[in-house]
Amino acid sequence: MRSAAGGGEGGEPEGARRADPAAGDAPEGAHGAPKDGPRGGRATEAAVPDAGDGPRDADDRARLVAAWRASTRVLWRSSAERTVRESLTALAAGAAEVYALDSPVDLYGDGPVAELERRTAALLGFPAAVHFPTGTMAQQVALRCWAGRTGNRTVALHPLSHPEVHERSALSVVGGLRTVHPTHEPRLPSAEEVLELEEPFGTLMLELPLRDAGFALPEWDDLVATVGAARERDAVVHVDGARLWECSTHFGRRLDEIAGLADSVYVSFYKSLGGLSGAVLAGPHSLVEEARAWRHRYGGQVFQQYPAALSGLVGLERELPRLPSYVAHARTVAAALGEGLAAAGVPWHRVNPPVPQTHQFQVWLPVEADAANAAALAQSEETGVTLFRRWFPDGPPGMCRTEVTVSAEGLRWSAGDVGEAAADFARRLP
Repeated sequence: MRSAAGGGEGGEPEGARRADPAAGDAPEGAHGAPKDGPRGGRATEAAVPDAGDGPRDADDRARLVAAWRASTRVLWRSSAERTVRESLTALAAGAAEVYALDSPVDLYGDGPVAELERRTAALLGFPAAVHFPTGTMAQQVALRCWAGRTGNRTVALHPLSHPEVHERSALSVVGGLRTVHPTHEPRLPSAEEVLELEEPFGTLMLELPLRDAGFALPEWDDLVATVGAARERDAVVHVDGARLWECSTHFGRRLDEIAGLADSVYVSFYKSLGGLSGAVLAGPHSLVEEARAWRHRYGGQVFQQYPAALSGLVGLERELPRLPSYVAHARTVAAALGEGLAAAGVPWHRVNPPVPQTHQFQVWLPVEADAANAAALAQSEETGVTLFRRWFPDGPPGMCRTEVTVSAEGLRWSAGDVGEAAADFARRLP
């Protein structure tokens, strides 16, 4: 299904909530366009201290991390909560299971970095892949390469996609690209919307899942039709797959079948897989080799990256097989959360989507974010239960939003546990 545009081969992406230890590595920065002002009433990345995630000073961050570390019941744990000693110990133990630790370290991308590239390309069904220190860099390079190959510097993508919201307008400022939006609905564009877009575009970028719309995914047949519509417009398709790993359950397809719809795919290792950092762009050989050259130009030719690469290999080995169980249990957690908040008399709330499509989803409440954060922190400190982490102002005044992630620790929660914790949290709201 890959297009032959641009020399017969195809191309790459990345992003996620900042690495502020007070936020962990699950949620992205608050919605917005840093240079152009808020969009739709959402706070901009630039307006939130420490890149969007944490409280406003180091003491508050330390208090949050202490509360989360001390909690005996959480839905997930962030690698950013660990101390340096804990992280190094865990990495050494896990890496010994996936790579020969007596081998030389990497130098500019060989060794464990090359092995991570090889493993990722095989999983996604592409002939080649290239490692990047960040997904933001990987995605910019991918879209820039495709623009050169198609001869069209216009990228069609959703206005809530990562490059539009979380990358400081880098596509235009750094890459000289421009963007158009097939839809403003909180979902991926339909085939009809792609076909009816008023102007030509060289690349259609699809973020799977669309994180800032509630980790939204289309149905499989709709996704296939949307990709087909892009082909009819003589465009290539690039997938921002920062969280592609957890999409298999919703689509009922293997990763290589999902990725095979596109000409290039970018994936992240520190979000769903718990790695330290890093991303991979997978695609045809010619695109990957061109991307390597651009990686050097962008300053991404890092001398040694073996800790990040080894943590990515550990994530592929350990976390990737567990993701379907997290997705399934997220649906139980979401339903119990809704029931618990309703039973506690919360006048209005929204779980989005009502049935999660990945192991992450949003919760919305009609209270100020500061009040919700105070309730969440009090619950953590007083009961040892961390149900919610950080709430952010979003939508009209008086509304706030959080993201919920379910991972290994969350599997220990029954529906009753979630309902009780939701009711206890609600009692702490004003």
